[in-house]
Amino acid sequence: MNFKIEKKLKNSLGRVGVITTSHGEIKTPAFVAVGTKATVKSLNPEQVKNIGVQMVLGNTYHLYLQPGDEIVRDAGGIGKFMNWSGPTMTDSGGFQVFSLGAAYGKDISKITKITDPSLLIPERFDDNDAPRLAKIGQDGVSFKSHLDGSIHYITPEKSIQIQHNLGADIIFAFDECTSLTEDLKYQEEALERTHRWAERSLAEHIKLNAGENFSFLGSLSPSVDGALPLGPSACETPHKREFSPALFGIVQGGRDEKLRKESAKAISSMDFDGFGIGGSFAKEDMSSAVKWVNEILPEEKPRHLLGIGEPEDLFMGIENGVDLFDCVLPTRLGRNGTIYTKNGKIIITNTKFRNDFGPLDEGCGCYTCSTLEASLAGSLSPLASGALPLGPSACETPRNRTSSAPRYSRAYIAHLFHGKEMLAGTLASIHNLYFITHLVDQIRQSILDDNFFEFKKEFLKKYIK
Repeated sequence: MNFKIEKKLKNSLGRVGVITTSHGEIKTPAFVAVGTKATVKSLNPEQVKNIGVQMVLGNTYHLYLQPGDEIVRDAGGIGKFMNWSGPTMTDSGGFQVFSLGAAYGKDISKITKITDPSLLIPERFDDNDAPRLAKIGQDGVSFKSHLDGSIHYITPEKSIQIQHNLGADIIFAFDECTSLTEDLKYQEEALERTHRWAERSLAEHIKLNAGENFSFLGSLSPSVDGALPLGPSACETPHKREFSPALFGIVQGGRDEKLRKESAKAISSMDFDGFGIGGSFAKEDMSSAVKWVNEILPEEKPRHLLGIGEPEDLFMGIENGVDLFDCVLPTRLGRNGTIYTKNGKIIITNTKFRNDFGPLDEGCGCYTCSTLEASLAGSLSPLASGALPLGPSACETPRNRTSSAPRYSRAYIAHLFHGKEMLAGTLASIHNLYFITHLVDQIRQSILDDNFFEFKKEFLKKYIK
């Protein structure tokens, strides 16, 4: 992997660059689409590519459980497994430490608007107080599968082994993701574990890279008929790997400035290819936390803000030196009927949209919203037979007109949601993912054109009311 900075944003940490991977370039800043189980839910790879997505992220924990990282390995890696030709990324499984542990079954998420810790739900529980599917030890994390209840123990070494099997272009060190509901003492303990686990993750990554052979590429020797055999037995002599993934270390530290800076210094001292910024945030804290970290992290290496992707957060992150973002929200919101527009979010199932034949967002260039030129020719007066005539010859005075209309209107998509049709989530997800991806592209261009702050002001004035 190579990272080149093309232009810096004046008077800030922001920059524009290009990450070169074995599977193509990523023009940064960029939004990474989340394909948790090797699919961006409700969309096929062609649709994702046409939206403008440059990179897709798969979830290590979920792919380890189903179908199994060995199966993905034997298919040729996550890209070939899901028929995605571009760059890919896998997380470490660290987020599941958070989502299946202290946050499981509770109203705790990556971002909260509540800034007073006393108002938040405490995270430390006795075993009998709350069900948890993850338990943290000093050497790793024990997970209970949400599929069948089986117990799995993931260490930093195991996480790296799984990610190497998945074969993504960018992978992450195993970490303990914590939330702002944790007290300072626990944040200190968790940070110490994250740093130890980072060292172990890096050591395992170096060890695997030093190996002469790597089994998943050994299974890619074509058979006589040209088909790719599956399974390690397909080739007696494993072949050398085609590429080595780039490993990113993750900075944690909660909402505490001292811990965030300490983590940035510790992680940047290790020989990682790039960096992730993790944890959960209060909305008001996020900008400061990102800035604290990126003022310390080496400028020449890319930075990824994990699990953050709301429009206002993209501006904040990019201004403070973030190059990559990932978030499930665009497609998750889309599948549930929440739509991004230039004037803020709308709930498409609201009654007022049932007779609205305009696009989801006026001027949007996505597949769902783009206009079709529809020729409405002739009259619809029935013939003697009762059939409706087609074409201008049906009326002596043709009433031909050409009108612009969205491919799919708000009324139609509202109808699909009310009718519980699967197409509803697909069309809404296409729009939302395009909205976010296109916004990041516009932000990138605004930096190149030296009008970032003007563009930010104009966009947020309409979006946040």
